[in-house]
Amino acid sequence: MKGTIARRTLAALPLLLLAACASVPPAQRNPLADWRPSPNHNARKAAMIVIHHTEMESAAAALLTLQTRNSGGPVSAHYLIGDDGRLYQLVADDARAWHAGASRWGGLSDLNSVSIGIELDNDGNEPFSQAQIDSLLRLLEDLTARLDIPRHLVVGHGDIAPTRKRDPSALFPWQRLAEAGFGLWPRSPLAPAPPGFDPWAALRLIGYDLADPAAALRAFHRHYRGDESEQWLPGDHDLLYDLQRQLMALPAAPLPAPAG
Repeated sequence: MKGTIARRTLAALPLLLLAACASVPPAQRNPLADWRPSPNHNARKAAMIVIHHTEMESAAAALLTLQTRNSGGPVSAHYLIGDDGRLYQLVADDARAWHAGASRWGGLSDLNSVSIGIELDNDGNEPFSQAQIDSLLRLLEDLTARLDIPRHLVVGHGDIAPTRKRDPSALFPWQRLAEAGFGLWPRSPLAPAPPGFDPWAALRLIGYDLADPAAALRAFHRHYRGDESEQWLPGDHDLLYDLQRQLMALPAAPLPAPAG
């Protein structure tokens, strides 16, 4: 535990847990969602959004896991969207949910402190429903506007934790999100990458952690090519060159450092 919480005595822990479970003021809840509070959180400010899939059999099963302790330890997300499009909120937007785990993006490693986590009811092997994606787009519109989150900073769990995770799967419609203005997506037609272009530097600029290059490349392909190859594919350099140009054209807005 960090900061002032780490300096509390063990005797104070029961009071902290009760406070975490207390009713959240309405201003901290999203009126679009059905509030299903989880105690698994602490405070912070979000600057990016991470999308997951549950790999569970139903939204009800996912809610149970996200609201309780489980065999792998407590886990939570801010939102869960059912296959039918129903939207649940489990953790207030200004609280730190436990969804990112060991992860890294753009040089940051404590991504729970700077991100909103959205779980999608999906087993990882099926297409995402129309109702679910429509609900996700409404939520992204709300979050980016209300919390002032840059619209391009919408990524997948597999992007930030490429050695451990693959969600949302290669079936996730990133292009549709980009057409609605969320995340990065290559423009068409692609300009050819110039001589001497460094694709690894571009991959790092986007945000990928290159500690395991094969895993980073696999995550990049899953997101942008619907493929999980660990080798460079034809057209990758041109695609990365375009993403790099898009990022460099954005106003400088570095992610905040996690709260201590």
